[in-house]
Amino acid sequence: MFKKVLIANRGEIACRIIRTCQRLGVATVAVYSEADAEAPHVQMATEAYLIGKPRVNESYLQLERILEVAARTGAEAIHPGYGLLSENPMFAKRCKEAGIVFIGPDENVIARMGSKIESRKAMADAGIPVVPGIARPLTDVNEAVHVAKEIGFPVMVKASAGGGGIGMQMVENEQQLRKAYESNQRRASDFFGDGAMYIEKYIENPRHIEIQILADHSGNTIYLWERDCSVQRRHQKVIEEAPSPFLDEETRKEMGEVAVKAAKSLKYTNAGTVEFIVDEHKNYYFLEMNTRLQVEHPVTEEITGLDLVEEQLTIAAGKDLKISQDEVKRCGHAIEARIYAEDPTTFFPSPGTITTFRPSEQPFVRNECAVSEGSVVTPYYDPMIAKVIVSAPDRSQAIERMLKALEDYEVEGIKTNLPMLKKVISHDAFQDGAVTTKFVAHYLQNKPIK
Repeated sequence: MFKKVLIANRGEIACRIIRTCQRLGVATVAVYSEADAEAPHVQMATEAYLIGKPRVNESYLQLERILEVAARTGAEAIHPGYGLLSENPMFAKRCKEAGIVFIGPDENVIARMGSKIESRKAMADAGIPVVPGIARPLTDVNEAVHVAKEIGFPVMVKASAGGGGIGMQMVENEQQLRKAYESNQRRASDFFGDGAMYIEKYIENPRHIEIQILADHSGNTIYLWERDCSVQRRHQKVIEEAPSPFLDEETRKEMGEVAVKAAKSLKYTNAGTVEFIVDEHKNYYFLEMNTRLQVEHPVTEEITGLDLVEEQLTIAAGKDLKISQDEVKRCGHAIEARIYAEDPTTFFPSPGTITTFRPSEQPFVRNECAVSEGSVVTPYYDPMIAKVIVSAPDRSQAIERMLKALEDYEVEGIKTNLPMLKKVISHDAFQDGAVTTKFVAHYLQNKPIK
């Protein structure tokens, strides 16, 4: 095992990684911006170093500055967390060149899965089901119209380098497609520096279900069941649960084995997630692969009893997986809710000073947070301030416990999405396990489902 690890991240995920390192006796190095000088991850780490100004491109995305800190402090490995540099192939490559272990997969795998067009092609070549569409960049809007007519409207226009819903739009006819193609291409160029576009068939009333995998350097690959992430706003997840109330055992097992097949085809190593879109008939299609730890990883930890950060460290240190597929447990039910500093109706961010912060202290609640009373939520970073995770013997008890936990939460000084989370958990459709990715727009915002 490593003696010292640098965490190239901030917020709750930095605290989460530090906790596991402390339990394993691994010293930690935190990096921080001027805005995070008093942040919990700075206080928790063995050492902490200022790397720049508040904006992420002047601090947390300064990969050479982070590598300098790693070299100066003798850190043997870097854990990138999620977001920021976690799926930056150049960062993984520079770590290797500097003789520092990047806790994640090879940079070539990160680069290939970072392109939605390339990842579609790789999965199709491996025999993994993909949504009908085109597996190369479109040349222009006229070709987009031609392809859309071939596979049939409605279709999804997507940016190859897109993420978080940016550069993505559903269209129902040629007129909408011509307008959407140009605007989304422009946004993709502005946000990602890559205006490559492609088209997929639009799946009606879909669910978003993903499979967590682990893979070591000896070729051992296992799946840790699924997470149902269908409750989303603006194409971003807000509530996740495991197991999915929608899947039957046969489909669950089949999707797990397909995810392992996908990972093996890439010679994937470390933790990863294969995301699928699932239609109402339980047909599943590859959506994308996240080559890092997921925000929602705690629900998998709660039902399997595994510590995914420990598993990542162990694999990165060159050790084989300590369990086989037959030994992976699945006990009870877990639900995670993301608490954001945002207006619960418009979902616009709500920065400011947190004057009251009292998380639920029930015995069945796990709180993952990096704020306290007096913390300032700045406009520089993602507005997620905490995650609340509950576990129970079954889904109905998990729902009851989540409602109790959300009722207990007290956050003042800023707006939060707590009212919206309570509405979701209380809603009959959620309690019946009948939500799709359109749930928030349709039931909470009264927008028609298309």
